[in-house]
Amino acid sequence: MNLADMLSFADIQQLDRIARYYECECSSHSKNELIQSILTRINRKDVFEDNLKKLSVEDLRFINMVIFEKREAFSLEELLARVKNTRFTEDGNEEVNPRDTITMFKKRGWIFNGVSHKTKYLFQFPEDLKKRFVDLITYEFQQKIENVQEPDLYRDEFNLIIQDIYLFLKELYHMQEVHLTASGAMYKRSLFQFLNQLSIQENPIQKGEWRFGYGRMFKDYPNRFSLIYDYCYFNDLIEEENEVLTCSEKGKMIVEEGKKEKLESVYRFWIRLYKGPIHNIQSIVHWTSILAKNWVTVSSLKEVLSDLIKPYYYDNVNSILDERVFKMMMHLGLLKVGEHETKGVVVQMTKIGSLIIKGIHINDEDTIIIDQK
Repeated sequence: MNLADMLSFADIQQLDRIARYYECECSSHSKNELIQSILTRINRKDVFEDNLKKLSVEDLRFINMVIFEKREAFSLEELLARVKNTRFTEDGNEEVNPRDTITMFKKRGWIFNGVSHKTKYLFQFPEDLKKRFVDLITYEFQQKIENVQEPDLYRDEFNLIIQDIYLFLKELYHMQEVHLTASGAMYKRSLFQFLNQLSIQENPIQKGEWRFGYGRMFKDYPNRFSLIYDYCYFNDLIEEENEVLTCSEKGKMIVEEGKKEKLESVYRFWIRLYKGPIHNIQSIVHWTSILAKNWVTVSSLKEVLSDLIKPYYYDNVNSILDERVFKMMMHLGLLKVGEHETKGVVVQMTKIGSLIIKGIHINDEDTIIIDQK
C-alpha cells in the first residue's frame, strides 16, 4: 500500500503524532484534515529531503535494509533485529534503544501497523515512500560516482562459475571417492587435481596461512572454490562420510544428464551465505547494480557505499567491499572488472547481473549462519 492508503487506515492518535512532528496546522480532531495536511507536508520535496539528510548513518543503514525488500510486512522482532544490526559498535555496545528507532520512524509516517486482523501486529512501509527513498538516495550517490570510458582490458567471468561447478562434480564423479583429513578438508594432491580443472585458477591455501572469510570451507580452500564447494555441499550434490568425499545421487544425476546449475541459484546461495556477516549485502549489491550501469571507478563506488557497511571482526569496510562483494560478484559473472590507465580499478555490471539482482530477494530466515569467529 502507498502512504495515502496507510494514513487512511491509521488511527487518529497516530495521525496526530505525525502531524505534530511535521508541524501541520490543522484540526487534531478531523481525520480528513490530518491526512490531507500530512500528505501535503511529506510530499513536499524539500521536507522529504531534509528529513532524509537528518538521518544518522545507522538509520540510513536501516533504511537501506528495507527499501529493496519485496515483502510487505515485518514483525516487531524482525525490525528490532535489523536496527540492532546497524547500531552495534565494534566493541559490541549498543548505542541506542532499537525501539526508539521504530518509534521515530512511526512519528515520521514511514512505518505503519498492518490494517487487517492478521497483520495488525506487523509493520509495513509505504511502497511509494520506498521508491522515493531509492530515487533520492540514487541522486545523492550519483553526484559522487565517477564514470569512465571502457578500459582496454577487463575481466568478465560470465557463466564460468556454472561451468566450474559442473566440472568439479564431473571430476569427483569419475574419481569415485576422495579421502578427507580428520578436519574434513581434501588432501593437497586431490585439491590440486580439482583446481587445475577449473576455468579460473586459484592457489591452494599454504600450510600455516592465516585465513578469515565466510562460509564452511574458507579455512581450507581459496575463496572462489570455497563457494563452489559450499554450494555443492549445502545443495546435497556432494557427500562427506567417514572422511570420504563422494558425489551424491543428486550430483551423479547432474553429471550423467549434463545439466548445469542456474546462475540465479548460485547467486541466491552466495547472498544467503554472506548475509550473516554482511547484514545488508542485498542493498549493497542493489546499489552496485544501480550505480555501475556504466563503467565507474571502484574508489568512487566505495566512497558512497562505505557508510552502509559495518566492519566484521577482522574484515574492515575496504576488505568487505573489495574481497567479499566486488570480487565475488565478478566470480559470479555479475560484475566486469578492469584497470583504467589513470583511474585505477573500474567496474561495470553485466546485463545478466543486473537482471538477476533486480529479480531475486532473499529473506532473513534463508540466511545460512556459520560461526566465523
